[in-house]
Amino acid sequence: MDINEWEGWYEEILETLGFSREGDEKTADLLDSILDKKGCLTIDEFYDEIMDKKDTSKFIVFGAGPSIKKHINYVKENYDLNDYLIVSADGATTAMLEEDLVPDIVATDLDGKMSDLLTANSLGSYFVIHAHGNNEELIDTWTTSFDKILGTTQSVPVGHLYNFGGFTDGDRAMFFTLALGCEEMILAGMDFGTTVTKYSRPNIEGETGPADEIKTKKLIFAERLLNWIKENTDVKVINLVDVVK
Repeated sequence: MDINEWEGWYEEILETLGFSREGDEKTADLLDSILDKKGCLTIDEFYDEIMDKKDTSKFIVFGAGPSIKKHINYVKENYDLNDYLIVSADGATTAMLEEDLVPDIVATDLDGKMSDLLTANSLGSYFVIHAHGNNEELIDTWTTSFDKILGTTQSVPVGHLYNFGGFTDGDRAMFFTLALGCEEMILAGMDFGTTVTKYSRPNIEGETGPADEIKTKKLIFAERLLNWIKENTDVKVINLVDVVK
């Protein structure tokens, strides 16, 4: 999705959710400033390094939905993971580490379980760190603790930051695979329903709970953006929600 088409989505998202473009841009400027001092990867460098790990156009993208644990076990039993680049959407990283699965790439706005995000990075995961209006403090506090990183924004790209399309951690992970040449995308833990898990909302009581109004709207956008990928690219998309019963 080019930036001009994304702008239409972005305006709708801002209006629907009541978010601030100015807030997004302020945090994007902060992340760019941090990366300018710390250093970061360009998309070409990211591609070269990740393809040195696994030279493949096939990806498995893990979200933090209610099916996540079932799908992790299904993937481990039914796929040769050497043939796939494994991408985690933020909080899904915790569920994966619990099952001894380390993602190759983590797409995050840094509101997952920080100790697990840092562990994944130390175990070799590359990080796509995203700036938006509600995570300025997290960006300021934690970005320098990571390495092997690339920065993204949901507003106009600035400095070292990219905008590949996508809004939530999950659909941004999907769009990032497109930037890496994805031809086959397996989706795991991508339920797009009205139930959240402790992996996406650590403050809930129990394993799962009802999504609040904002989260529900985010998941609707995420599913719509997935449908855009299905309708506008030649990528083979398989959602395990439709396969694993």
